[in-house]
Amino acid sequence: MFKRERLFIKMATNRILLFGLFISLFACSTSGKNETEMNIKNTYEILSDPNLQAISYGGYRANSRSVQPSIKELKEDLEILSAMDVKIIRTYNVHFEHAVNLLMAIEELKLEVEGFEMYVMLGAWIDCKNAWTDNPIHDEESERNALELNRAVDLANEYPDIVIAIAVGNESMVKWATSYFVLPEVILKWVNHLQDLKKQGALPKNIWITSSDNFASWGGGDEEYKTKELSQLFNAVDFVSLHTYPMHDTHYNPKFWGVLTDENDLSEKEKIDASMQRALEYAQSQYYSVKEYMLSLGVQKPIHIGETGWASYGNELYGDKGSSACDEYKAGKYYQLIREWTNKEQISCFYFEAFDESWKDANNPGGSENHFGLISLNGEVKYALWDQVDIGAFDKLKRNGNPMVKTYGGELDSLLKEVKMPPVKESLIPEYHAQ
Repeated sequence: MFKRERLFIKMATNRILLFGLFISLFACSTSGKNETEMNIKNTYEILSDPNLQAISYGGYRANSRSVQPSIKELKEDLEILSAMDVKIIRTYNVHFEHAVNLLMAIEELKLEVEGFEMYVMLGAWIDCKNAWTDNPIHDEESERNALELNRAVDLANEYPDIVIAIAVGNESMVKWATSYFVLPEVILKWVNHLQDLKKQGALPKNIWITSSDNFASWGGGDEEYKTKELSQLFNAVDFVSLHTYPMHDTHYNPKFWGVLTDENDLSEKEKIDASMQRALEYAQSQYYSVKEYMLSLGVQKPIHIGETGWASYGNELYGDKGSSACDEYKAGKYYQLIREWTNKEQISCFYFEAFDESWKDANNPGGSENHFGLISLNGEVKYALWDQVDIGAFDKLKRNGNPMVKTYGGELDSLLKEVKMPPVKESLIPEYHAQ
């Protein structure tokens, strides 16, 4: 404990010295600029730089969130992510130790590793009243939302060089989240609160405020979401954080999913690649539907992807007995396609997710929610990142004491033997239109 306290003192001293150096070097060049404009531009550059990859991160290694990852484990993961060129990570709440420990771990690595760089979009969880009970009250909010937001503000002020954004809620407005969703006015209330704190100087001006939600909640789907409060929310946020999950819609809305009958002459791999290309186009259509709605309101804000991903395994709706969507090859192909598109368009994409987390469906180890990671619990690198192993990105790095090695021994043929074909259809409706 004494060692860590000494480290904190050192951190504080270094912060003061670095801040003074920054002021002395750049005071002349920034003279006359509006401070708010200068800092927001820096945040914009972070979120739109394809060299600064973003990812969603949990870090939980046990079957329950009651077992919090240690700072040592968090630092282990952060070094792995940094090796992947990930420089922006997203969290989901501040009511567990995970968030503050992660910020401490980043702070320590910035002192220990020369040039280490990592930023955080800090999530503040939002619930309705009586959430996660048999009687949720969706037109009232949970009393603890205020505690969550206050804690997020405290952490953002304590780590202003790391926290670049605060996301108010996670899929908190989408109505299929029946256990906890709230009405848009609740999200609007807290977004406005944070923006007011920035104006008052009680929150760093460089921190962007958003809400991270399903594309439909952002007006890209059903008309029921296109409310006056949503319009006001578009005006209140600094950017839109949008979720899109073609993988889930291979079951719930599979109009884009499948192999066309006129693709019979293609190889099996080519048929799957064509199906995955349509999955990308489906995700793009959801992104552009939100953009179109936002512009119809006379609003122009950056739109980034707060979540998208593809599970590498699933034993239920998306598995062999369902839509046949989940396997490592399709997951890897989706990762490749979504990264190529978002990098080209300078869209920050918080890909879901960095590592497998087994607590999400603890009673069903084969559940898809446990298998969204690009890397397994024990450090096996899935197909999506095999190229990173080839270039030595993970050399000397370990997770849970295990070296970072490829799944399937790196044999693509072995992987492809387990890949199932999507259903064959005469026609599909991908919906995608170029912007």
